[in-house]
Amino acid sequence: MTSPAIRVDNLSKLFTLHNQGATAIPVFEHLALEVMPGECVVLAGESGVGKSTLMRTIYGNYLPSGGGVHVRHNGAMVDITQAAAHEVLDIRRRTLGYVSQFLRVIPRISTLDLVIEPLLENGVSAEEALDRAVTILNALRLPQAHWDLPPATFSGGEQQRVNIARSFVREYPVLLLDEPTASLDAANRAIVVDLIKAALAKGAAMVGIFHDLDVRDAVATRLFNVSDFKAAA
Repeated sequence: MTSPAIRVDNLSKLFTLHNQGATAIPVFEHLALEVMPGECVVLAGESGVGKSTLMRTIYGNYLPSGGGVHVRHNGAMVDITQAAAHEVLDIRRRTLGYVSQFLRVIPRISTLDLVIEPLLENGVSAEEALDRAVTILNALRLPQAHWDLPPATFSGGEQQRVNIARSFVREYPVLLLDEPTASLDAANRAIVVDLIKAALAKGAAMVGIFHDLDVRDAVATRLFNVSDFKAAA
């Protein structure tokens, strides 16, 4: 029987506004979710219900108020909310990828080096890393004249394609997709849909947020309504 790649148990989150008299803002409570290999679970619910908060909690950026988030890493389920900082970094380096709407631009690092970097960090040879980077940059139609340039001056859509290339070139077992096509035109959105489908066919487990309903419907294996776990104010 296949085991989940992500298991969220009894998760709760509230934010405390310390500059406003420690006012507590509840987001969700008792949230439970399992994501299997080959699934793309798309988070649904009205704006402000906590979709991005859930995504960032799964990635380990936010600590929950209660419950846990287990990610299958090295053959074992690891609670990323309880893991040491070095273990969280290892999970992100080898298991858990994150595609956001925004590229973390590194000054003076070329586009090609940015895309190659996660492969080299995981022991892929320089030759294979270059071949894979070239393949995905061509697939995403990023002009070759840009490859030796830092992406800080690129358009939003070009930066987004670098971001996608950097995440999909690695073939992470688990991927979080936070509006990955938000800055893209129709042709490039279709390319990203194909990349997502190819990764799912290889057994990747994904959690996504998509405001583009056509993209959502093309990649979602099921919807998960975060509104069902809305915390009482």
